Amino acid sequence: MSPIRVVVHGAAGRVGQEVVKAVCQEKDMVLVGAVDVKVSSDSLSLPDNKGSVPFSTDLAAVIDSCQPDVIVDFTIAKASMPAIRIAAKKGINLVIGTTGFNADELKEMEKLAGANEIGIVAAPNFALGAVLMMHLAKIAGKFMDHAEIIELHHDKKLDAPSGTSQLTAKAMAEARGKPFLPPSAGEPTPSRGQSVEGINIHSIRMPGFMAHQEVIFGTSGQTLSIRHDTINRECYMPGVLIAIKAVVKQKGFTYGLDKLLGL
Repeated sequence: MSPIRVVVHGAAGRVGQEVVKAVCQEKDMVLVGAVDVKVSSDSLSLPDNKGSVPFSTDLAAVIDSCQPDVIVDFTIAKASMPAIRIAAKKGINLVIGTTGFNADELKEMEKLAGANEIGIVAAPNFALGAVLMMHLAKIAGKFMDHAEIIELHHDKKLDAPSGTSQLTAKAMAEARGKPFLPPSAGEPTPSRGQSVEGINIHSIRMPGFMAHQEVIFGTSGQTLSIRHDTINRECYMPGVLIAIKAVVKQKGFTYGLDKLLGL
């Protein structure tokens, strides 16, 4: 079987660089091109002196010249959506790690996947531990009436609350079948965080953090905390590689890595 041909959109970014390294280390994948808004050369040198690939700001041109099977996108939402439209119309599968999409943009991805008969996998978090944290929170939420989320990220993260925290809250409420109960101490105030399905989400942005989330449950006489911490951006790579291998085999739109893990 031929290796999966991959182009990385956002290859000069912090996560994009990790994707480049991870793909180059896989025996059944090959990096064939790279795209970014910051391009200082028409070629990108590969890790371990394994040569180079075309490097450009023009995604359409890279697709035409490199003929990828999959485009992996880790950019920002306003750059990602135009790239998704270009790739979809050219029949290229997509793995989307960018966050900050609104509901209409997610619906558009689903329509593009169907209309162009491609696979699109989008996930707010590709860290396996984060996906397991959300899964365990869904289980715990069935038994405890009160919950809050604290999410901590680096100060360069644009969206707040994070996509992961919002997805966690919604998944918890869906599994529970009803919203969580609010605190009984009067009316909510801005200092209590943004409420999603009765769960207050507190966002912290400052240097020193990477990506962290804690879900805290409370009931009579006890609390339960489920926390996930990322140490570096390599944590996303096992999930990204799973998505690349899956997206070439299945058509349509998949939202969330949990769907690929069978959770």
